[in-house]
Amino acid sequence: METIVFALLNGVIYGLLLFMLSSGLTLIFSMMGVLNFAHASFYMLGAYFAFTISGSSSFWIALFIAPVLVGLVGAVVERYGLRKVHANGHVAELLFTFGLAYLIEEVVKIVYGKTSVDYRIPDLLDFPAFTIYGASFPAYRIFMLFVAIGMLVGLWVLLKKTRAGLIIQAALTHPHMVGHLGHNVPLIFMTVFGIGCALAGLAGVIGGNIFVTDPAMAVQMGPIVFVVVVVGGIGSLEGAFLASLLIGLLQNFAVGISASFGEIFGFLGLSTTSELGSITISSLAPMLPFLLLVLMLIFRPRGLMGEQEL
Repeated sequence: METIVFALLNGVIYGLLLFMLSSGLTLIFSMMGVLNFAHASFYMLGAYFAFTISGSSSFWIALFIAPVLVGLVGAVVERYGLRKVHANGHVAELLFTFGLAYLIEEVVKIVYGKTSVDYRIPDLLDFPAFTIYGASFPAYRIFMLFVAIGMLVGLWVLLKKTRAGLIIQAALTHPHMVGHLGHNVPLIFMTVFGIGCALAGLAGVIGGNIFVTDPAMAVQMGPIVFVVVVVGGIGSLEGAFLASLLIGLLQNFAVGISASFGEIFGFLGLSTTSELGSITISSLAPMLPFLLLVLMLIFRPRGLMGEQEL
């Protein structure tokens, strides 16, 4: 029971962190048709910006300033880079964002070094929130949960309940009509790209200190984000939310299962090879999202809630 409870809590929190990353990527793709390969790099920038700001002031100031800075960097990238490349087609956009990801990684290595930095959890939240079955659950993870839920609610209100959200949604499907109505569609594109990058930066701020903040964090998180977007359905925020929770729970429950294939096959009365029998379910946890991706592409290419196939 202890394993189930903690796997459920950690799975939901990790899933919401994935949604903070994938929601921005989903917004960008929905409006601009760009699969931003550098999206996880903005997540990394959020963590490093927060580390720098925390060192000179406090984590709480970094929580607000770092995502804004990342959003501004994203807006500049869209205005002076991606917008000019857009005329050359999707292949050029993919190559641009692919190169941008490596560029950001190398700049981070030059400025901060190749090893991880000491980005710590704030002292105010560095205590156990509660204890279950003799094991404590960190208060900071509860804080991550509330930040992610707040972001989710804020994004929903922005898109569904405000005039700006209506304009953004209209620009997703009918950009030329929105332009004819007098709205600055390129400015809308730049704003949405900046917001998407800022969401990734916010995920880096709250996730960088509980995971490892190093130049490889973008490479580690980037593939999972694309899995979330594809499994949820290209362009679907609701699908990205469901896929994020599904993958978060799937990985965390798998990590808690120490049974090997030999034990499972033995319980079913089947025999197996020693090599296969020695493999445990927990060791397969990192590959489960990609297995889910493969199965989704085979049996439901449009994803859980997507309207278009890859």
